[in-house]
Amino acid sequence: SGAQPLTNDDETVILSVNGEIYNHKALRKLCPPDTHFKTQSDCEVILHLYKHMGVDVVKHLDGMFSWILLDTKNNRLLAARDPIGITTLYQGWNSKQPGTIYFASELKALNEECDRIVAFPPGHIFDSETGETTRYFQPTWWDGAKIPSQPVNYQLIRESLEKAVRKRLMSEVPYGVLLSGGLDSSLIAAIAARETQKIIAGQEPLNRDGDDVDESAVDSWPRLHSFSIGLVGAPDLAAARVAADYLKTVHHEYTFSVQEGLDAIADVVYHLETYDVTTIRASTPMYLLSRKIKAMGVKMVLSGEGADEIFGGYLYFHSAPSASELHTETVTRVKNLHYADCLRANKSTMAWGVEARVPFLDKAFLEVSMNVDPQQKMSIKSEGRGEKYILRKAFDTSDDPKAKPYLPDSILWRQKEQFSDGVGYSWIDSLKDTASAKVSDEALAKAAERWSRDTPQTKEAYWYREVFEQWFPQEACTESVVRWIPRGDWGCPADPSGRAQKVHDSAYDRTTNKTA
Repeated sequence: SGAQPLTNDDETVILSVNGEIYNHKALRKLCPPDTHFKTQSDCEVILHLYKHMGVDVVKHLDGMFSWILLDTKNNRLLAARDPIGITTLYQGWNSKQPGTIYFASELKALNEECDRIVAFPPGHIFDSETGETTRYFQPTWWDGAKIPSQPVNYQLIRESLEKAVRKRLMSEVPYGVLLSGGLDSSLIAAIAARETQKIIAGQEPLNRDGDDVDESAVDSWPRLHSFSIGLVGAPDLAAARVAADYLKTVHHEYTFSVQEGLDAIADVVYHLETYDVTTIRASTPMYLLSRKIKAMGVKMVLSGEGADEIFGGYLYFHSAPSASELHTETVTRVKNLHYADCLRANKSTMAWGVEARVPFLDKAFLEVSMNVDPQQKMSIKSEGRGEKYILRKAFDTSDDPKAKPYLPDSILWRQKEQFSDGVGYSWIDSLKDTASAKVSDEALAKAAERWSRDTPQTKEAYWYREVFEQWFPQEACTESVVRWIPRGDWGCPADPSGRAQKVHDSAYDRTTNKTA
């Protein structure tokens, strides 16, 4: 994002920004010919377009971003966040300072200043001129009550995701892919590997879509690097090896011990700024992996967040009563990604100075995938349709004998593993055991006396809430946290682990809470 803050020539407009604008070169062409760009930052274009478009500038941005713009001449302040909330932004108020509004990319910056703090809503922009926060992101699928009826177009899904990956390869620094061996990360890795090889072979430039993508990182580090983490013997490690070998990536595999994970919990809560159980479970190994990635000099990684929300990929979606209810739930999950998986992907990596980019949350790809008839997203085992069937089918090229498949069948059709499960089943088991040792039955029974808002219901949740309170003691900090909870009204268990769902191949025995 360049040296901060960014300013215009006379320094009357000041921009502080976190993120990447993928279409910045195309946007520069919208500026008058005499526009003076002071830096090579992809974000500087926001300053110059603001002069001509005002608040509408945000509608033209394709990327991940949170930014604050101050126009000193007009005493105007704008604050905006990307459509899905891939990057973080918080807004706060202090009752002793009426009329004052605070913004920060981290909760901890507002912790001692504000007595009310919220996560700034994705897809919105605040304008001090009107005092209003309005939604600029207006996709056709936003209303979850409107059920789409478009038939699935496998080619369009495939090509839209390929383009989403391609534009995110815009990079001046060495990059890699997070590879768990699951469907989502493996597809991203497969596409990135193909695009990288096309450039190396001189077949096609990245900017063939007119996106003016920077190819310098590919030139300097031509082989795609992939990264995985897990406990010794973890399902994800084995699957990631298969995918990496097939894709011919330079693969880096790291193992961690349960104790290393437990020792990192306090730091993870500090950086993630949440006490949500499933987020902390999954963020801990991702946080440990990001430290290894940073040590290698890699500053950007592609990651597979978003596919489960878009395509109903979590195992609890097997319990969806109807296609319409499945669709409504997917819309809700996508809207809430900034509280969970986006927060995890962004903060677990940025804690070590690594940037995570998420192609599945591309605006154009969402427009395609969220408008598919939800009946096509239903998991129907009797018809051989598992979770995320249409995404798998879109990349199943086995019917073309001349084309090498994107992935081997063992990966393309592998059952969903949530990251916190796939890194090793004993990881979650150990977290529960540790929580049981730390939190007494009496303490849990009196949890509501300690926390009347969002009272923890399990010892593990109690433990994380306690750690959170050590870093963020003000009650205002809890308002920015939303817990990830499966649908109890669908008959789903409260535990967010995929293994808590009866359709999992290694489901918990409900009576013993151990893997069957």
